[in-house]
Amino acid sequence: MFQDIVRKVQEIHSTTNEAEVGQIISVKDGIALVDGLHGVAYNELLDVEISDTEILQAVAFDLQVGSIGILLLGDYRNVSGGQKVRSTGKTLSFDVNYNFLGRVVDPLGRAQDGPRIDSNLVKSAKMELEKIAPGVITRQSVNRPLRTGVLVVDALVNIGRGQRELIIGDRQTGKTTLAIDTIINQKTEDVICVYVAIGQKQSKTKQLIETLKQNEALDYTVVVNSGASDAVALQYLAPYAGAAIAEYFMSMGRDVLIVYDDLTKHAWAYRQLSLLFRRPPGREAYPGDVFYLHSRLLERACQVNAENGGGSITALPIIETQANDISAYIPTNVISITDGQIFLESDLFNAGIRPAVNIGASVTRVGGAAQPKNLKKVAGSLKLELSQYRELAAFAKFGGDLDKATQNKLTRGAGLTQALVQPPNKPYKLAEEVIIVLAGNEGYFDTLAETDIQGWIQTLLAFAHESKPELIKELNTGNFSDELKTQIKTLVQDFKSSQKI
Repeated sequence: MFQDIVRKVQEIHSTTNEAEVGQIISVKDGIALVDGLHGVAYNELLDVEISDTEILQAVAFDLQVGSIGILLLGDYRNVSGGQKVRSTGKTLSFDVNYNFLGRVVDPLGRAQDGPRIDSNLVKSAKMELEKIAPGVITRQSVNRPLRTGVLVVDALVNIGRGQRELIIGDRQTGKTTLAIDTIINQKTEDVICVYVAIGQKQSKTKQLIETLKQNEALDYTVVVNSGASDAVALQYLAPYAGAAIAEYFMSMGRDVLIVYDDLTKHAWAYRQLSLLFRRPPGREAYPGDVFYLHSRLLERACQVNAENGGGSITALPIIETQANDISAYIPTNVISITDGQIFLESDLFNAGIRPAVNIGASVTRVGGAAQPKNLKKVAGSLKLELSQYRELAAFAKFGGDLDKATQNKLTRGAGLTQALVQPPNKPYKLAEEVIIVLAGNEGYFDTLAETDIQGWIQTLLAFAHESKPELIKELNTGNFSDELKTQIKTLVQDFKSSQKI
């Protein structure tokens, strides 16, 4: 209702009033101060007249009594004092449609990978970058799984459709790889994906796009790219553009996964803009409203009810830490906003445990309601066993004699830890995850050398697909029963006998 009123006022303003004209007072580092434009609204699009034939787009950002601050959306090297700035009466928005799938766009919806995207479609819609999140009445509880294909996540830190799950860790610990594996796994899950690159190196983004192509994942993915060399205003707007694209598909009743890579750089961009506009700095020089910056973004991820289309947006924001310090300002902010976090630890990564998920510090606040029934049944005790193993392994380093029960727990934990190791870009099917976890619970890894476990698992899965395709098909539906559990045990035992282990 409120948005409809605002839109109506803007339409009246644009049709009854002539465009206001202001004049640039000063320019610095991608922003400008403008005299005039007293009737301009926050987030209104503006045209900066560089010359008679060249216009640069800008957006109203800092509204003061004597002047307004604007963000220059592009190359601002030719912008200088005295140039005219005209209001447009339009808020920051762009047309979105299904032609965006498989494309790379900038935060203004303009194609970066080829010809412009055709907006003359029946189902095109103008989506605003800044938008109030769906209200509580339009939402429903998160109760459907969004499988990542990453065993340690699906079994222990499961994600539901409509959830906001933070991926956090130091630089080069596999955060982006985990997000990309999740996107790749959606190929058979009927989920549209949006990947937002914020302040990333162009070489990294290019490599990521190639990975999506090679795994046939780009066809159902939109990449919103704002590189490290782009204007800081575009880096600030990038996640909102990604959210607008995701909301279009959600409005069509689709399930959407959006990855923000990463919100640390987004906070840096906002801090830079705020300090340029001389807003008071607070903790770590961030402005006081940086919490609201991310909360209003992540609140747009949700599961809406059937009366509103039944679609969902699942958000995977990424935050980079320094020396595994999750108590810094931006990490604690985003942790308090999201529905859980997956903590990737550098020590585990360096030890070869990849994905380097710290089981004790990772959590999902949605719980088992959004986990497949069969995986929930077999993974119930897994987290406890792994947590106990980590504690016992820390004490065992000091040496000394260990009793038989402790040795057995260490052996079981070491085997389960190696079973959760998974190569990048190789997501598991649900049936494969269930078989691996159940095999671990039954102690089949206890007699194997740690270096042999991964090879044994891959051979087991190949044996299962070849000898029991009906069982694989049934497990992929999420069903579970005592009979299916017995069939899995028989399958693993038959495989073990065939290997003469």
